[in-house]
Amino acid sequence: MELSQPAAVADAQEDPADGGIAIVVLTHDRAHLVSKCVENVLLRTSDATQEIVIWDNASTDGTAEYLATLTDPRIRVIRSEQNVGQNAYARAFRATSAPFLIEIDDDVTNAPEGWDRMMRDAYVALPHVGFLAADLEDDLNDEASRVRHHVRPHEYELVEDNGVRLLTGPAGGGCAITSRWLNELAGGFKESKTEVFWLEDARYIGDIHALGYRSAVMADLRVHHTGGPYYSSIPKEKAEYWRKYWARKRRRTAVKRALVKVPGVRALNARFGWFEAPA
Repeated sequence: MELSQPAAVADAQEDPADGGIAIVVLTHDRAHLVSKCVENVLLRTSDATQEIVIWDNASTDGTAEYLATLTDPRIRVIRSEQNVGQNAYARAFRATSAPFLIEIDDDVTNAPEGWDRMMRDAYVALPHVGFLAADLEDDLNDEASRVRHHVRPHEYELVEDNGVRLLTGPAGGGCAITSRWLNELAGGFKESKTEVFWLEDARYIGDIHALGYRSAVMADLRVHHTGGPYYSSIPKEKAEYWRKYWARKRRRTAVKRALVKVPGVRALNARFGWFEAPA
């Protein structure tokens, strides 16, 4: 099965197949995790990775002291005196120049050797895909992995396109690649004026979808994501974001339940696809 190609590709500036990679990691008060990310993920990158920016969001737990010990010449640490959360992706990537961009969470703590080149080569082979994520190892203690493998596995379909095995389904920014050209075409990674933690990856995916590009997950690359309360405390900004998110979700579901009780609405919605009807 081949995914359809966006019309914009015909006029696109071609990304160099062997172009360098810039990686950005954001961290805040998780020295025990970012150290594993550095040692088991970042230092396992190939020579395709030219720049690694670790953005320290005002950590106070020893993160700065650990980062100061790093000697890999590709690594640059940017210390922010304020925790700007996911908004730092936009700022950190502007400080890089490589043609391919990888964002990776500081709680991704294991990846195979050369994982970065695997992602870049797959991305280059898929001109219709603008956001390509690594799959996650199955870990019930990690919330993202639990949802991926045990709550929503039915949302993923295995396909092969141009020799790359993909999972079509929800893709997240735990470990994902895009190109600088497409990122600039989409207006870059956005910043929120009101939130420290927010779903900047979902916003970016929406922006590239609007341009005709797809998001997908690599079926043959898995990384270990160690997020959630089992591995570290949850920042208050993140907890508050999800509290408001689920409150909105419950309100919307209540409205949908009321609508589908109106005679004829469920049938019309099934025909025109206005919204996803609640079970």
